[in-house]
Amino acid sequence: MSRYIGPTGPTGPTGPRGQRGKEGEEGERGKRGKTGAAGATGTAGATGVTGATGATGATGATGATGATGATGTTAINQIYVSNAGDNTVSVIDGFTNTVITTIPVGTSPRGVGVNPLTDRIYVANFSSNDVSVIDGLTNTVITTVAVGIAPFGVGVNTSTNLIYVANSGSNDVSVISGATNTVITTILVGNTPEAVGINPLTNRIYVVNFLSNDVSVIDGLTNTVITTIPVGLSPRGIDVNPLTNRIYVANAGDNTVSVIDGFTNVVIATVPVGAGSREVGVNTSTNLIYVANEGSADVSVINGADNTVIATIPVGTNPVGVGVNPLTNRIYVANLVSNNVSVIEGLLNTVIATVAVGTAPVGVGVNP
Repeated sequence: MSRYIGPTGPTGPTGPRGQRGKEGEEGERGKRGKTGAAGATGTAGATGVTGATGATGATGATGATGATGATGTTAINQIYVSNAGDNTVSVIDGFTNTVITTIPVGTSPRGVGVNPLTDRIYVANFSSNDVSVIDGLTNTVITTVAVGIAPFGVGVNTSTNLIYVANSGSNDVSVISGATNTVITTILVGNTPEAVGINPLTNRIYVVNFLSNDVSVIDGLTNTVITTIPVGLSPRGIDVNPLTNRIYVANAGDNTVSVIDGFTNVVIATVPVGAGSREVGVNTSTNLIYVANEGSADVSVINGADNTVIATIPVGTNPVGVGVNPLTNRIYVANLVSNNVSVIEGLLNTVIATVAVGTAPVGVGVNP
């Protein structure tokens, strides 16, 4: 039988989707795309450890020399000795121990005070009732200031530039202004004042009263007596150590030195010394006190630390005045009858020179 194949019939409707076939193999990776925009900067990390210090560089060139500093103060080192017998002051060069000039002053000069800050020297003239003011640069008298009766002792307050003069005949103290060379006030004190000691750090002035056996204490701010301190018999000399605030009074009548505490104004010790203790000088550098003993012709050396006599030094006849240069550690003693000055070396406490001066030397002032 012959088979006849007729034309293809129309496509039938799509049948339902069959199940997904297996996934084919992964194709090759495509090319890298362009870099995207930079992201925001992240937070800074912690600081790393400091590296080792590098080697020191070469020293730079020396800078220009600075301006020259001010010139320092030149040491004067002159000693002024009042000669009561011939109305002069002998000026000793402390470097050579020779008299370099003699200055005429008033009648019967006694005490000598020095202000090293102004280079002025003040000499009390006992019989002419005045004070000679000497210019230490020229060693000439530049003026004379009238004071009380029979001026004996002189003290200079370097802090206030006031000069205190003990007038033994009128029982008072004349206060001179160093700026104007005029008396600005007069202070009544005890009986027969003969010597003046000053503490410029406390502004206290101490006046020895020979016949009333005491010391008047003056407040330098008001220039009034604030207290009176009993001491030994017939006190004649005085000096002060401002660094320890101790006051030393030579009592000629009982051969002692009264030691006063400047804080309490009380005598804290009485030190036996030579006969007729007349004047006192304090070495502030060594805290040694030198006492001229007129009757025994020697100098007692007191240790300020324990108030004991550590040496006795023979000097000239009738020593009555003492001056100290703390910068050179030299002590100068005026010998009234032998008309000379004994120079003591403070390190060894021995006399190293004797300098002839005028007649009847009494007072000693040192311009260091």
